[in-house]
Amino acid sequence: MYFEKEKKEIALIGAGIMSATLGVILKQVMPDCKITIYERLNQSGAESSDAWNNAGTGHSAFCELNYTPDTVGAIDISKAIEIAEQFEVSKQFWSYLLDINCMAEGKSFIDGIRHMSFVTGDANVAFLFKRFEALQKEPLFYQMVFTKDHQLIKEWLPLMMEGRPSSEMVACTSTPIGTDVNFGALTRGMVEYLSRLDGVEVYMAHQVNDLTKMKDGKWMIEVKNLLDKRERIDFCDFVFIGAGGGSLSLLEKSDIPEAEGYGGFPVGGQWLRCVNEEVIARHDAKVYGKAAVGSPPMSVPHMDTRSIDGKQALLFGPYAGFSTKFLKQGSYADLFLSIETHNVWPLLSAGIKNVPLTKYLIEQVFLSEEERFAELLKFYPFADMKDWETIQAGQRVQIIKKDKKEGGVLKFGTEIVSDQFGTIAALLGASPGASTSVSIMLDLLHKCFPENWQSRYWQEQLKKMVPSLNIKLNDQPEMLETIREMTSRKLGLGFSDK
Repeated sequence: MYFEKEKKEIALIGAGIMSATLGVILKQVMPDCKITIYERLNQSGAESSDAWNNAGTGHSAFCELNYTPDTVGAIDISKAIEIAEQFEVSKQFWSYLLDINCMAEGKSFIDGIRHMSFVTGDANVAFLFKRFEALQKEPLFYQMVFTKDHQLIKEWLPLMMEGRPSSEMVACTSTPIGTDVNFGALTRGMVEYLSRLDGVEVYMAHQVNDLTKMKDGKWMIEVKNLLDKRERIDFCDFVFIGAGGGSLSLLEKSDIPEAEGYGGFPVGGQWLRCVNEEVIARHDAKVYGKAAVGSPPMSVPHMDTRSIDGKQALLFGPYAGFSTKFLKQGSYADLFLSIETHNVWPLLSAGIKNVPLTKYLIEQVFLSEEERFAELLKFYPFADMKDWETIQAGQRVQIIKKDKKEGGVLKFGTEIVSDQFGTIAALLGASPGASTSVSIMLDLLHKCFPENWQSRYWQEQLKKMVPSLNIKLNDQPEMLETIREMTSRKLGLGFSDK
């Protein structure tokens, strides 16, 4: 029989942004806990968290049009407000990292940059204006501006406006307080910080092969050293599976009933990366357009200025694709090995209902270089093909969840799956993931450590990390302004309109 007890021995599977965030928070609220981190690769933050594998936008819903769907003539802004709130939480926590000297290189992981949405055509311009009207009334979005003025847009986006006739209907929104985040650098900074703390052990090139719940409530973890092939067994009170696309397979191995009915649908991606320094220097914004009908959210096209390892880069894409891998450095057998009796019907049901999505992904796989480049020309009319190269983006696994009415539904977003005792939790899903990692991990702590969460000590420590804890900043404009000024100053983002 299992008896509730304090969870002091903790295992984090996967050394990505989620595990790193959770580890840092836990060591602040439980300094005497023991944390063991297992990562199958030789470096932390090298899969979905890596700068070349994700959008790096700092998803704050300023420019992502898929967060504000047009529902029967009205713009639904609830998701945008939720994500913007969560990103403000992330910035507070990242500011705290600087306070505790967690990030040795200061603000190298984040930069301020204009976030813009760009559309063409009467219908899309009308949609963008309705979206702007709905969002700009909210305190979180008050700095957003809308324009159809060709000259003003050309000042902001010279590459994208050159070659467009003055008669073409175009419009954009612009928010000056957007960010570019190198989640790989952020992750590695946190993992390095954790490795220096008492009670933390980090094992790179170690793969977790199995998980077993013991009679005393502890978890037995079977681990293999991928370098010398030696195997070991560890025990812990709490397990977090933050292994990106690999989380589903490990969750299934846990055999907890809460994992039944979950499946995964892998979505790959590619970028076009600019190799012409002169072109790169002429674009300084993150510009999102509208996704093609039937495409997954991660495929929303964007012309994306990035700062990676101190050097400016320019990406366009991503182009979606299908692969049976659950991780970029995974196995083509991943999808097939994840299929079990409990999730066959949800997978089949979701597949039948999402034939257009499957067709879209297959078409993307077989796009020629010329066809990919044609998409770029819609954003950048004077683009030269020799200035761009194709690189592989990260691999995502969208959640397929058992549903009583539908059989199985494809879910876009992230979801925490935990057992009834709060001794194990896994994070499934993808975007906006990394940008909202702090809120997701706080939700996990609330769910899995309920008694600790309610304690005065935990609340005091958590509010040091996130001053707006338990407060909706959109409902508190003055506090929002104060928080933004504080995080902007500490992170070196600038605060006034650019």
